[in-house]
Amino acid sequence: MKRVALVLSIIAFVSVSSFADPVSIEFWHAMTGKNGEITQAVCDKFNASQSDYKVIPVNKGSYPETLNAGIAAFRAGAAPAIIQVQEVATATFMAAKGAVKPVYQLMAENNEKFDPSVYMPAVRGYYSTADGKMLSMPFNSSTPVMYYNKDAFKKAGLDPEKPPVTWPEFFEDAKKIKAAGYQGGFTTNWISWIQLEAFSAWHNLPFGTKANGFGGLDTELVFNKELQLRHLTNLYNLSKEGVFVYGGRENKANPLFIGGQVGMHFESIGGYGLMKSSCKFDFGVARLPYYPDVKGAPQNTIIGGASLWVFNGKSKEEYKAVSEFFAFLSKPETQAFWHQNTGYFPITQAAYELTKKQGFYKDNPALELAIGQLNNKTPTDNSKGERYGNFAQIREIEDQQWEDILAGKTSVKDGLDNMVRLGNEQLRYFEKANK
Repeated sequence: MKRVALVLSIIAFVSVSSFADPVSIEFWHAMTGKNGEITQAVCDKFNASQSDYKVIPVNKGSYPETLNAGIAAFRAGAAPAIIQVQEVATATFMAAKGAVKPVYQLMAENNEKFDPSVYMPAVRGYYSTADGKMLSMPFNSSTPVMYYNKDAFKKAGLDPEKPPVTWPEFFEDAKKIKAAGYQGGFTTNWISWIQLEAFSAWHNLPFGTKANGFGGLDTELVFNKELQLRHLTNLYNLSKEGVFVYGGRENKANPLFIGGQVGMHFESIGGYGLMKSSCKFDFGVARLPYYPDVKGAPQNTIIGGASLWVFNGKSKEEYKAVSEFFAFLSKPETQAFWHQNTGYFPITQAAYELTKKQGFYKDNPALELAIGQLNNKTPTDNSKGERYGNFAQIREIEDQQWEDILAGKTSVKDGLDNMVRLGNEQLRYFEKANK
């Protein structure tokens, strides 16, 4: 009887275990529209691939809104397991040692194979310590590119297969598009990231000291130099002529291009999926223009986007779920799916090779073009990216000063100087708080 009872108890245990609820973890993110749909699809694929764990994606608004929600939740003891953090907040999360569990540590504790060398160098380096330890999991990595309306080019008498290569050529083409009856010639998203940060890297100019912040918290912003002043002055003057149309902060200018009001637009390659699903006209993608009188230009562009950070204070089972999900995200098949449907970079070389083998770039050369632009030359201290404390606040200062310039409240030079001066104040606040 004892043997029968033992067998029955084992059967009962196995039966209960088989139908136990999976360990659920929340993943807070800022992806919307097409990219939000693909984020959900990736989580659905992971959940369907096994029955032990379930990732619940939750959109928390914009990048800043998601960040603020995560910080507030952590302080209240109700943080999600995973949070998507924009690259500008990387230094802030690196300094928050008690709040986060480093990814390299998470993966080691859960015996997950984790080799940082398989990730693209530009992506890996941004989210790692100086000795190569990855602190967060790369997720949506991108770089800015130029989108252009081929129909607008034809209407303006321009060759739709020959987008402008230099800024002087770009400005002339933009004027012709405006003259052809469009509201304006061009617009841009992310004035700081694209027209100041990536612009400086593309011309191999420092945005700040200490290798753009990678070398220490005592960095200082120095981007108020001759070329940046020349460039913002050109944009300002063209805004007065109606050739440049300002669409707002972050990615608020997208409707101007998608709606056909302007013929050229600067946006992340991560917006490729949106453009492909929304534009009712034939469009092309080209590299960023450069000023031909700058020696050595073009250099290489920098990454944008965000990575996934893991909060402290979770259970062993929850951390196992996170590690399994991160391992799934890094699979070539998962990354190829993400890359091909959003435009964001495949974070591993294997995913890039798989996409190439599948022939995807033959019909979508824009995505390979963006990878080539990011890897155009070996990164320098001026072009491997920016890592500053309070960077989100610094970008808000730059946005406000740019809007003051456009409104005639300040000159271009004074506005640029104010960006640097007020930005450096934020750097000193951060340095003092994290000594």
